[in-house]
Amino acid sequence: MDEVTQERTGECSQRHASCSSCALRSVFSGSVVNPPDPFLLLQGLRFEVVPSRFKEKLDKASFATPYGYAMETAKQKALEVANRMYQKDLRAPDMVIGADTIVTVGRLILEKPVDKQDAYRMLSQLSGREHSVCTGVAIVQCSSQDNKLDTRVSEFYEETMVKFSELSEDLLWEYIHSGEPMDKAGGYGIQALGGMLVESVHGDFLNVVGFPLNHFCKQLLQLYDPPRPEDLQRVKHGSIPAVDTFEDLSDVDEGGPAPTRRDKAEAGVARDATAEAEGNRTCETLPPFPTRLLELINGFKTSKALFTACKLKVFDLLKDEAPQKAAGIASKVDASVCGTERLLDFCACLGFLEKSEQGYSNTEAANLYLTSDGDWSLHGFIMYSSEVTWNLFTHLEFAVREGRNQHHRVQGKKAEDVFQDVLYQSPETRLWFMQTMHGLSKLNARYIATAFDLSGFSSACDVGGCTGALAQELVRENPHLQVTVFDLPETIELAAHFQPAGPQAAQVQFAAGAGLLLVETLLDEEKREARVALLQSLNMLVQLGGRERSPGEYQCLLEQHGFCQVQVAHLGGILDAMLATRVGP
Repeated sequence: MDEVTQERTGECSQRHASCSSCALRSVFSGSVVNPPDPFLLLQGLRFEVVPSRFKEKLDKASFATPYGYAMETAKQKALEVANRMYQKDLRAPDMVIGADTIVTVGRLILEKPVDKQDAYRMLSQLSGREHSVCTGVAIVQCSSQDNKLDTRVSEFYEETMVKFSELSEDLLWEYIHSGEPMDKAGGYGIQALGGMLVESVHGDFLNVVGFPLNHFCKQLLQLYDPPRPEDLQRVKHGSIPAVDTFEDLSDVDEGGPAPTRRDKAEAGVARDATAEAEGNRTCETLPPFPTRLLELINGFKTSKALFTACKLKVFDLLKDEAPQKAAGIASKVDASVCGTERLLDFCACLGFLEKSEQGYSNTEAANLYLTSDGDWSLHGFIMYSSEVTWNLFTHLEFAVREGRNQHHRVQGKKAEDVFQDVLYQSPETRLWFMQTMHGLSKLNARYIATAFDLSGFSSACDVGGCTGALAQELVRENPHLQVTVFDLPETIELAAHFQPAGPQAAQVQFAAGAGLLLVETLLDEEKREARVALLQSLNMLVQLGGRERSPGEYQCLLEQHGFCQVQVAHLGGILDAMLATRVGP
């Protein structure tokens, strides 16, 4: 989307395509061809479409998440329009809204295809798979202060998951030859012919079309009409605000606060001076309710509840079974009925159990990830987190002060070699650790195997490959590739427990121009955005005494050993990938 809108003309004079690089001056940012009926909610708002001149050259690799890239792009487009309109009119627009929609597979951002072959590559990646459509939105509130433009930016994003059917070659090329993919991010438009490729949509459909209207309306309501404390119990959350909520938006005096319904007289209600002052408070004087902070403070309780349910094997008990009552489950896991029922209710609240009159049953996510024998089981990782990581993080303060791992406090003795003295101290603990690594590796393996074009390589060696989960996926995605898993002898001995049926080629070769595929959790360069990596760096400190690095730090290390060509791919899970190539001897 390459347009922007400003408030003046009564209705949007232009409705535009879903490439989503638009900013709107005043009230609305659209990215939709032939918008559906919900757009009628915005009748009466005066806005105008203005092209954005912001050059989309942001470094995607510098963002910890794809939605961070989308929000920053939207913000820069909106700010460019706000500044340009102020210089042109010598008057601040009331509001400028920028939106940028991206399509990602894992954390690989798909741009508009450059040609038909590129469109084929994109659509082939989407075939039979689920992908993310994410729109970043920036709302820039403008005012004039001392003959200068003053701006205040609010940002949010909306993510919708879309799954494609398995696409035949004929269908792919028929769609490509229609010409529709060529001007659309990800190579398709769901509101037109591209809709026939889609099997399912989870989330806001309009977000896929190009603009998350529902989320936008809620955000606008929060900015211009925050609820009074006494109304919080009466408000039905999740509803789209009525049009009259915004009807006076364009009449706000420059530099002043936006009017709200609470500024209007309430017939038949008498309030004393204190109540009147309280009722006229705006969001400027009331601090925002710290919802996210409270969620973080209580996060450890949520984790422990999930750990406990997995340790009791609640999800194993309910797998492929009819719903069961709390009393029956409690007797099978040897726990109290009241305690079990509360735990089951919370797991249902988290979305891992379904609760009905017949009892409790697993959701699809629980069957996939929380049962101990599932193909994509994270049960081993959860148990390791509960029994090992939890205890180590109890001593995080000491780890920060001392700068070393804390196994000596948990084990009661110093661990000279963490792997040999702790993780591999017995076949049982070694298998437990390998189950942890296998679950995580398998979850990320396909994204890693498809992150780069490996057609130029005939062999690969997965150093520290543990159970071979990545190696198996590399071979599956690249049939020409021979892969060797390299690890400790005792690890290879137990790796047989994790091997799927069927042959697996393995041969090590060394040649000039070799490549190194590095899979890690990468920090951002300024070490402030990548929350998962920053937390993992603390985890490494507590458990191993190690740390995570940024792409730049890894590149310096790799270049010292002759790997001069380095590519980075941010994947769709907790891991990232780097492909380093060394040319010459």
